[in-house]
Amino acid sequence: MLRLILKNTKQILLYTVLGLLFLNTQCEEEDNLVNDSFCDFTTIINTSKYNNLNSDDFNFINAEINEDCLEVTIGASGCDGNSWEFSLIDSGAVAESSPEQRYLKIDFDNEELCLAYFEKKVSFNLTSVQVEGSSKIMLHIDGLDEPLEYVY
Repeated sequence: MLRLILKNTKQILLYTVLGLLFLNTQCEEEDNLVNDSFCDFTTIINTSKYNNLNSDDFNFINAEINEDCLEVTIGASGCDGNSWEFSLIDSGAVAESSPEQRYLKIDFDNEELCLAYFEKKVSFNLTSVQVEGSSKIMLHIDGLDEPLEYVY
């Protein structure tokens, strides 16, 4: 009886492992379809939001473009930074120059009422601000001294 139970357990274990291996091979195609999975947030194109934006105070520590993501590190007062909310808002306007230029603002919402200072790194997907027929644009981000070149 014990032999029969061990044999059935081994077969179940073998089929389970084989099934998991099969399922693991199915994920490769799905990973290629999602191109923005490594960015934290999407970029919103909205003229009204851009013009009426009242963001809470923060400091830019660093800003750079990594592939299709704008990665920013900001600093602000707070308790731990876990409740901070972010949006990247594009004005919707494209300056017709070479290269084209776009204008953006970070909407930062901080309801934390602590005096400590924290830094946090977040990223925004930039594919929605790409200009058709162009391979690069200059991004003017409110609060940064210099525009960032986005090559795609």
